[in-house]
Amino acid sequence: MNSIAIIGGGNLGQAIAEGLLNSKFCKASDIIITRRNVSRLDHLKKKGIGTGSDNKAAVKNAKIVLLCVKPFQAKDVLKEISKTLHSNQTLVSAVSTVNIEDIRELISSKPVLMRVMPNTAMAIGQSMTCICGAESNAKQKKEIENLFNALGKTIFIDEKLMDAATVLGACGTAFALRYIRANVQAGIEIGFDAATARLIAAQTVKGAADLLLHNGTHPEEEIDKVTTPKGVTITGLNQMEHHGLSSSVIKGITEAFKKMG
Repeated sequence: MNSIAIIGGGNLGQAIAEGLLNSKFCKASDIIITRRNVSRLDHLKKKGIGTGSDNKAAVKNAKIVLLCVKPFQAKDVLKEISKTLHSNQTLVSAVSTVNIEDIRELISSKPVLMRVMPNTAMAIGQSMTCICGAESNAKQKKEIENLFNALGKTIFIDEKLMDAATVLGACGTAFALRYIRANVQAGIEIGFDAATARLIAAQTVKGAADLLLHNGTHPEEEIDKVTTPKGVTITGLNQMEHHGLSSSVIKGITEAFKKMG
């Protein structure tokens, strides 16, 4: 396996490094990750992953370069590594709101360009990663697909949907966790201690999601299986809807999408 350079050792970059290592996709020595405050990466260094603060040095010998910086940092970082990148590399950007055309204009070299939008669950192999890259060939697409399949599930989408993927798949982690938090709070109110409520709520949501993934069913089909006439479940669901559960979720997602623009 040729080396993977992760430019940007924040939460996202670290999650990718951890996920690749945990999944045994490659050896620790095949990965290098950069950050200005490199001491923040000491826990990865102890596992054998290369760390540093020199982006150009990290990029030089890498086959795959993963750009994981914040959007406001992307322009400066791309200009910094522009002349070090070369045509035999694949540059994969996980930077939201920065499209492939923007990146191409900022670099003088000609690496293959692709974009991805994973989420932080990749650290435990449970990410949902959306991928696009019209200029890449089948072999290059498969290479990046395999990399992110080691971190969870992947799907190829059109680049015009990448902002929507950011909201639904990346921000969606926070939205789901907020729902679980509300479940935990309610669980405490009806008698459970916090740790027990958290376990029940988290595993129940995980099981519900797995039902959809395993059965390929619509959520309402699974809901119908647990709602009986005059039952407890339908009473709870109707109260939640009366207080705007579905409309609040839809509004939150659509407003977050507008913010992307």
